Amino acid sequence: MHKVHSIKKLLNLCVFLFVASSLYAEDFFLDKIEPILRSNCFECHSHGKKIKAGLTLDSKTGWEIGGDSGPAVVPGNLENSLLLKMVNWVDEDHQMPPKKKLSQIEIKLLEEWVSTGAHDPRKLNEEKDKPLDWWSLKPLRAPSVPDQVNPIDFLVRKKLKEERIKPSPKADKRTLVRRINLNLHGMLPTAEEVQEFVKNDAPDSWSQLIDGLLSSPRYGERWARHWLDVIHFADSHGCEHDVKRPNAWKYRDYVIERMNEDVPWGRFIREQLAPSVFFPDEPRLLAGLGFIAAGPLEASRAGTAPLTFDYLDRDDIVNQTMSAFVSTTANCARCHNHKFDPITQEDYYSLQAVFAGVGKGDVEFEVDLETMRLREEVNSLLMALEKRDEGVLLQDEYAEYVRAWESEWKKNPPSEWKVLDPVVYVSSGGSTLTRQEDSSLFASGPMGEQEQYTITSKVDLKKMTAIRIEALKDKRLPKGGPGRAHNGNFHVSEVDLHWFPEGGKQSVELKVIHASADFDQQDWTSKQAIDGDEKSGWAIFPRVNESHHIILELDKAIDTSRGGSLAVTIKQLWPPEHYIGRVRISATDAANGSVRHISQEVKSGLLKALAERSKEENISIAAAALEDYVSNVLPSLPEKEVVYGVSNLWSHNKKLDTAQIEPKPVHLLKRGDIDNPVREVEAGALSIMSHLPGRFDLSNPKNESTRRAALADWLAHTENTLTWRSIVNRVWYYHFGRGLCDTPNDFGRMGNKPTHPELLDWLAIWFRDEAKGSLKKLHRLILTSETWQQRSMTNASAIDSDNRYFWRSNRRRLDAESFRDSALSISGRIDLKMGGPGIEQFLKTKGPQDTPSLDYTKFNWNKDDARRRSIYRVVWRGIPDPFMEALDFPDMGLLAPKRTFSVSSLQSLALYNNPFVLHASEWISERVLEESKKDNYVSRLVELCWQRTPTESERLSFEEYSKKHGLNSLCRVLLNSNEFLFVD
Repeated sequence: MHKVHSIKKLLNLCVFLFVASSLYAEDFFLDKIEPILRSNCFECHSHGKKIKAGLTLDSKTGWEIGGDSGPAVVPGNLENSLLLKMVNWVDEDHQMPPKKKLSQIEIKLLEEWVSTGAHDPRKLNEEKDKPLDWWSLKPLRAPSVPDQVNPIDFLVRKKLKEERIKPSPKADKRTLVRRINLNLHGMLPTAEEVQEFVKNDAPDSWSQLIDGLLSSPRYGERWARHWLDVIHFADSHGCEHDVKRPNAWKYRDYVIERMNEDVPWGRFIREQLAPSVFFPDEPRLLAGLGFIAAGPLEASRAGTAPLTFDYLDRDDIVNQTMSAFVSTTANCARCHNHKFDPITQEDYYSLQAVFAGVGKGDVEFEVDLETMRLREEVNSLLMALEKRDEGVLLQDEYAEYVRAWESEWKKNPPSEWKVLDPVVYVSSGGSTLTRQEDSSLFASGPMGEQEQYTITSKVDLKKMTAIRIEALKDKRLPKGGPGRAHNGNFHVSEVDLHWFPEGGKQSVELKVIHASADFDQQDWTSKQAIDGDEKSGWAIFPRVNESHHIILELDKAIDTSRGGSLAVTIKQLWPPEHYIGRVRISATDAANGSVRHISQEVKSGLLKALAERSKEENISIAAAALEDYVSNVLPSLPEKEVVYGVSNLWSHNKKLDTAQIEPKPVHLLKRGDIDNPVREVEAGALSIMSHLPGRFDLSNPKNESTRRAALADWLAHTENTLTWRSIVNRVWYYHFGRGLCDTPNDFGRMGNKPTHPELLDWLAIWFRDEAKGSLKKLHRLILTSETWQQRSMTNASAIDSDNRYFWRSNRRRLDAESFRDSALSISGRIDLKMGGPGIEQFLKTKGPQDTPSLDYTKFNWNKDDARRRSIYRVVWRGIPDPFMEALDFPDMGLLAPKRTFSVSSLQSLALYNNPFVLHASEWISERVLEESKKDNYVSRLVELCWQRTPTESERLSFEEYSKKHGLNSLCRVLLNSNEFLFVD
């Protein structure tokens, strides 16, 4: 007995030693050997680069089989291993790598590896020699299809014949018009639209209907919603700090617009990954960057574990991008090589490296090219003015403007500012204000948490149109400038102006319509000094050693002829201790406040002939003229648009002062462990297709936007079989309720094989080559097929009861948005306004932390925008609308390639008792009462809800019910009926 136990212990020890030895050998290879091979050999001997002499070293299979000269490595045999002969440079014919011999340390490591058995854990590339064996990776091959037939019908009928299944007859016209409206517009047609189509006997009536629906803006709203599902887009971060993204809606509007414009699919891909690279003259396309930022963001981890946050956030981006565009599960290779598909960890982390130079946040962009170029010119001028760059200020381009400005100045010298002598001046924050000889006030003494100067002065003018606040430089202040902060800056949060008429008992608050300054700090502009937000304001960094001023133009001229006093309140509330050190107030009676401060040097220069002026005077005059030009142009420029997207100005959920110069390094992580980086990887994609390189040949790998552009080119490449199969399969799914491949986000071995591979390939090739990536052309092809127009017959005993071979149409329930939009449409109160910020269909109150509390039951359905289409709802990722959720609106924390259609008691309760249904029933009833005679209420109600007239028995039953329970209640019954909820 003791002997048996001893043998067991010995066996257990042997197993332990074997496992420990294997783990050590694996670590030794990954940490020591693979980096040598990768750095020195992969360029010429790997699937991702080149395969010279038939040899690959990026897999165990590669060196075992070897190349033209036989196996490269013989485990345990140093003499017969060709690899060692090559790296030792034994003669002129055996020298690898050819440009530089490996170091002795590297050679010794390779020899140790071979002598101890050449352990190599890389298993993926044993299949990589035959990567195209799986259906989705094979080249696209179009089957032969006879002329004059719809290819869809031919290939579907061919499959039905093989399976001995008969197709269903064509559906009636009422069914077809309801079905196509749901497919293309996402809501039921009106009763009038149904009748119009049913009565239209023209041979091309169906084509006319398709064209009309595709040209309607409602089409873009419906099909944009499908794409937003696929990429799990929402209006909030999700996770623990589930705060709103106020500018995420710009991406939603972008998708709607691009769907309506029917941009080619390849271009659609490029617009969303690198718009500034591919389309630099179309700045509005930067809204497409919302694609990369569509998913959730774990804000708490961004602050507490930034490195972990980077990898996990990029993981979501990679998963979204590869699932949406090429239907692959690349993220399954995060901890190890993909267990089922030929995707390596190297591929996965190379995809992460594509996005390593950007972070999620608000991104500004211009509305058009003209505005962009004009703003660039103005910004360039501002820099030249700051540096007094004579090369710019005196160039011929601006000479004509400077001459015109000089001529106008001489004809009509501008009014001077009237400096106001302070009579009463008070500080609320502890500073001492001391009057100076030039009527300015100098602030000294202690600085509190907040500060507010109130300066009251007499005004010796007949009228007053504008007020100027000067922040004057002073040697006694930090940096010798106008600010009291340690860096010489100041922040003016808000400015209030009040006029006290002589002898009057009450003051008049003066309204400022425009604010401008001689210089604005980035993100701290003069306009923010009058926006009502005490956390924003006007500041002057980095020009902290100069005097500055802000001009406040009044909405109308103030009559000051009878005397009075002006009180200027300068609020300096945020951040603390950023206060003006020396301030002076002036006023003017110039029209529209159009006065400019002209220095003495400029005045003296203007009085001289051109030939008599010094170079410095010419520069000063040009600067004054161009400052005037800039001050006139800047206010006329429209505000930049803002989208929640990605930029190199964002990192870890914070906006940076300056853009990241280089992308962050991305390492292959051993077993996905953040504490076990193996080596840095370069940007790339999947190396599973021999005709598409897995790594990008970038002229400047440190330029992050070129990385994204390279991935976009890889995805949109005409030879990327995954891309073209993926999109046509998605479109097929949304039309039929089932894809040709029923796992639209996974074309790998964990997913399903297509039921009609020939049809999928034919559609992919046709869509790419003939339709040129036009989704609308693909819709037309599908909708004109007899396959799509079949009846939705049911036969439980049929060979294909699940309708995998499309022998009938699938009966489909209205999804959450289609129910809501159809009910609003029937009521006649739907608001079809497009675009703009989303509707907050809830009452929002402060939550326990950053995440607010939302009450969807207390929404006011009579407020403005309340009845807009569902795509314009604000979707809060972590606090979904219970009504929409009951009707299977997807969880936007996850990718949603397909909608589920459940059947539950909760749905019945929601559809009968939810506040929206109650209001919709009331609106529909009110419409019926307005449009119909009393004896026709029920018939009209049925026409609106069911798009047909009721039978006699239905009419009698419904009339009896409405007499007992009311028309509102009958409306709720009809909205809950199968005839409303389902489309055949």
